[in-house]
Amino acid sequence: MNKKDIYGLLLPGGAAEAVLISDELNMRYLSGFRGGEGLVFVSPKRQILITDSRYTEQAANESEFEIIEEKREHTRSDILKELVREENISSLAYEDLSMRCSELEGFKEALTGITSWVPLKSAANDLRRIKTPEELELLRKAFRISQEAFSDLLGIIRPGMTEKEARAELEYRMMKKGASGLAFATIIASGTNSSMPHAIPSDRAFENGDFVTFDFGCHYEGYCSDMTRTIALGEVSEEQKEVYETVLKAQKEAILMLKAGVKCSDADRTARKIISDAGYGQYFGHGLGHSLGLFIHEKPALSPSDDSILQENILVTVEPGIYLPGKFGVRIEDTVIIAKDGCEDLVYLPKELTIL
Repeated sequence: MNKKDIYGLLLPGGAAEAVLISDELNMRYLSGFRGGEGLVFVSPKRQILITDSRYTEQAANESEFEIIEEKREHTRSDILKELVREENISSLAYEDLSMRCSELEGFKEALTGITSWVPLKSAANDLRRIKTPEELELLRKAFRISQEAFSDLLGIIRPGMTEKEARAELEYRMMKKGASGLAFATIIASGTNSSMPHAIPSDRAFENGDFVTFDFGCHYEGYCSDMTRTIALGEVSEEQKEVYETVLKAQKEAILMLKAGVKCSDADRTARKIISDAGYGQYFGHGLGHSLGLFIHEKPALSPSDDSILQENILVTVEPGIYLPGKFGVRIEDTVIIAKDGCEDLVYLPKELTIL
């Protein structure tokens, strides 16, 4: 991003004379600073990062913004008062989707010269929708780490291993291969637990005949990966095979239709129809997918309620599922990069049912 364009990109209509960015991911995206603690002030004249002494050296190394250090005797509010006075600002935009009410009220009390507080809504988040080439390379690396770790894990999965043990092994392998953290809390659900889409790993031991769902991802340089595979241990029933093949068909058909210009809700409808026609519609409750990047759940979403039009270099997950309460569940999730005439699937692991 051209740093000179930030004010215009955030406030193209000039709805306010300056903007405050408080969300740590938007601060990172706009300024380059990864510390997460601070505040960004942007006007047509200045781009300023306010943070404390714990982070000033890091901020100077990572950001081209002007760095101002906040102190006990020179607080964040004091700095903002000076900036507002110096630039004769009377209107200020803020991130109403992330700023705490108490923080906003504190700023309103301190900045008496501001007569108009303008909600920024999703303007900053929206800038992150379309990924740059540099971002895409970091995302590809995050996905390679996750998949290599999962491939290693499959070599040691066995009946008797618990969900918690499998989680520890998978997360260890992701970290060892270069991940800087987890993109979200790892989901490993076996047997009847797999009917819960967001089951928490437990002490349940894997058994022959189980479906085991692994939903996991890592951070690499701040960027997230996200994928899901459902595998089987030992023999599987005809019902298990039917459900798995239905989910797989829904996922494949949805991925085939994804490209720039497609409406998000249409992609969801394609997968949902396949599952409904097979008689499992009531057992697919969540949306088909979501975008991701610096955060694991970003916009747009492949859901019945999102009519956004997909654009090139947007990422979306494609994760249909069927969950039969008290029995088992199946989810298969890939993440794709939208292109002009199709999409690039970042998940190269086999989709067909793996039976160990």
